[in-house]
Amino acid sequence: MTDFLTVGARRYRIHPVAAPARLPYSLRIMLENLLRHGAPAGQVAALAGWQPHGDRTEAVDLYPARVFLHDTNGVPALADLAAMRDAMAALGGDPERVNPAIPAELVVDHSIIADVFGRPDAPARNAELEYERNAERYRFLRWGQASLRGFTVVPPGKGIMHQINVEHLARVVMRDGDEAYPDLCLGTDSHTTMVNGLGTLGWGIGGIEAEAAMLGQSVSILVPDVIGVRLHGELPVAATATDLVLTLTERLRAHGVVGKIVEFHGPGVTALPVTDRVTLSNMSPEFGSTAALFPVDAETIRYLRFTGRSDEHADLVEAYAKAQGLWHDPGVPPLYTADLDLDLGTVVPSLAGPRRPQDRIALDGVKAAFRAQEHPPSRAKLAGGGQEIGHGAVAIAAITSCTNTSNPSVMIAAGLLAKRAAERGLRAKPWVKTTLSPGSRVVMDYYGQAGLTPFLERLGFTLAGFGCMTCIGASGPLVDEVSQAVAEHDLDVAAVLSGNRNFEGRIQPEVRSNYLASPPLVVAYALAGTVDIDLTTEPLGTDPGGRPVYLRDLWPSPDEVRAVIDAVIRPEMFTRAYADVFDGDERWQRLDVTGSATYPWDPGSTYVRRAPYLDGMSPEPPPLTDITGARVLVKLGDFITTDHISPPGAIPPSSPAGQYLTGLGVPRHQLNTYASRRGNHEVMMRGAFANVRLRNHLAPGTEGGLTPNLLDGGRIVTVYEAARAYQAASVPAVVLAGDGYGAGSSRDWAAKGPALLGVKAVLAKSFERIHRSNLVGMGILPLQFLPGRGPDELGLTGHETITVTGLTGPDIPPTLTVTADATTFEVRPRLDTPREAAYYRHGGIMPYVLRHLLAA
Repeated sequence: MTDFLTVGARRYRIHPVAAPARLPYSLRIMLENLLRHGAPAGQVAALAGWQPHGDRTEAVDLYPARVFLHDTNGVPALADLAAMRDAMAALGGDPERVNPAIPAELVVDHSIIADVFGRPDAPARNAELEYERNAERYRFLRWGQASLRGFTVVPPGKGIMHQINVEHLARVVMRDGDEAYPDLCLGTDSHTTMVNGLGTLGWGIGGIEAEAAMLGQSVSILVPDVIGVRLHGELPVAATATDLVLTLTERLRAHGVVGKIVEFHGPGVTALPVTDRVTLSNMSPEFGSTAALFPVDAETIRYLRFTGRSDEHADLVEAYAKAQGLWHDPGVPPLYTADLDLDLGTVVPSLAGPRRPQDRIALDGVKAAFRAQEHPPSRAKLAGGGQEIGHGAVAIAAITSCTNTSNPSVMIAAGLLAKRAAERGLRAKPWVKTTLSPGSRVVMDYYGQAGLTPFLERLGFTLAGFGCMTCIGASGPLVDEVSQAVAEHDLDVAAVLSGNRNFEGRIQPEVRSNYLASPPLVVAYALAGTVDIDLTTEPLGTDPGGRPVYLRDLWPSPDEVRAVIDAVIRPEMFTRAYADVFDGDERWQRLDVTGSATYPWDPGSTYVRRAPYLDGMSPEPPPLTDITGARVLVKLGDFITTDHISPPGAIPPSSPAGQYLTGLGVPRHQLNTYASRRGNHEVMMRGAFANVRLRNHLAPGTEGGLTPNLLDGGRIVTVYEAARAYQAASVPAVVLAGDGYGAGSSRDWAAKGPALLGVKAVLAKSFERIHRSNLVGMGILPLQFLPGRGPDELGLTGHETITVTGLTGPDIPPTLTVTADATTFEVRPRLDTPREAAYYRHGGIMPYVLRHLLAA
């Protein structure tokens, strides 16, 4: 059924959402998607008849309006599409059938590294190094743009994907000819949820799932619980949106929202600008939810106009939201599975750390919390200056990440604090690596207009580039003397960053303690030079006259921040910044390529290789078999993140990946990062489980990618070496883990790498949503222990031989039997939807999609 909506002089076809009056906003968007695509009646009924505490076993098939990618996930996704074209040709089909059916937008933002900092030429020099390292990858992306219809690329140096999405790309309501429908945006980065703050429903999916969606396949999802969070009151003068999101992350992780959607409502929402809302929605993966939606309201429309969207489009969004019941009514909240309440007035200045985003610490408790870790006494004198540092020294202070640099209130606050500090004669401590890497060029425009740039630079916060940088671990080397001190004295030094993640080994391999903080607190800790301090009572430093300077002396009031924002930020800044967003600089333009039906692979490439997933694929899926005689590759604890499984940071020369590259003649200083080499399966499979902070219970007392070779008397070797030994002996591998396996980034290589190492199943107490989906997408079976029957309760050591039975029948049963030597127990196969069961039977998403394209 269709209806019509008239906006100005134009008439649009829409698909009315006949839904109960108090159905959550997110489910209304999903219901429209089902109705528009002619979904089966059962799926429509599952959403239209949704009850807060109803059955959650029904799956629905959604079709995204567009797919959103970044370069480190986009390069392997494009490599997979190129490999699928090869396989299609080998099977006698038309390779150009492998082509995006919906818009696929990619932003290059994950590859620039903060090598150079604190210098006026830092942005130019970092960009030069970026192209030196990544020209081959970028040429490959340009081939994709020339060869695949509907595939567009935002070149390097424009900003961070989610900030660009919010400020420019997001439509909220799509227009296709005379048809209007919601902008359902699914992306290969878990922080795709940032766009939820703009009223657009979107979430992160794995790269392989994104490939299927690009090729016209639906994305299957269980009908979710929806958690309502009622906001009311006002933030205190000393609290920021960052403090609010850290508080919510703590609260929602404790409540449990994995696999659920969060919706914000209530009078407090009306008082929050979109820039605060997107900060909260950005960290949806940190509190575990699928999405974190703010419904459309007058503030949404104001922001669309303010950031340069046309009046015609803003009018369409408003009219469509009101016509379809998507307009926020703070007085009549939807019905929710659970209702949580937060008084904004209770939020206090906070940090989160040292290893997880949900571990919030009030600012006045940071010193005590750090000291509670009981470090052995150790201090190091730095070469040259005669200064000493100890445990807790701040080695990195980074204003970074779209989470906070998209928010002018915290960015202006940081600039004003820097101004006052500089005027009092304070400087960042010499051992602190200070960087500024905003997610949008608009930030530097308004810093310039406000006259704040010189003061930030005086404190060391010189622009390092526009990209993710420190937030994703592309933080570059520490100050040389600090690196030496850490190595020689085993110091626990800290990073303080305005990002969203602080997992072990993520920010910088030499830094153990990592804290998330608002941009003004990042500046404050750079001045203090240590986290072993109570900033609420102890001075940051002394002025030239010897007088102590406290944080309270420098902190700007909300009125001061608002006055600067109102005076300097204008819509034309956004219009100017995004006028040439797809063009790229002359270096990008010089990467001349020609489109072709199949990609001309370079066999000598160390960046882009054709992966073997589809080699020898048959037109029909082979029958399933039980997993017999498997050995445990690694046994892991709780909250193992995708960073643990597939690290994003620098490739150590001594690692299997580093040895592979140096063996090919790559100089040690050009090894680059795992993130930059995700188009090379040889590197990435060697990087699986190679995080320097990974603790494998099979190799107690060690860190990093080490495990016993159970076919060779338990000799401790690298995970890669053990896996290859098992594959050579035709022995399948499995992984044992605790709760929350696969938390963090939607990193497809955390599934691809283990799949290439021969892992057939992961047995865990629970899985994070995206990673579980990625495992299925790569043909790895996620098996969940039954309650109270985890690996420790069952007494599993990891040295057992594992057999999984029950897979050979026409249907995969709700439980499977596992035999581990003399222990037998039941597990639940986490194939949550019929589509996922089909993917698993085909050996993963890629062979499933390819067989269907071939049949069509």
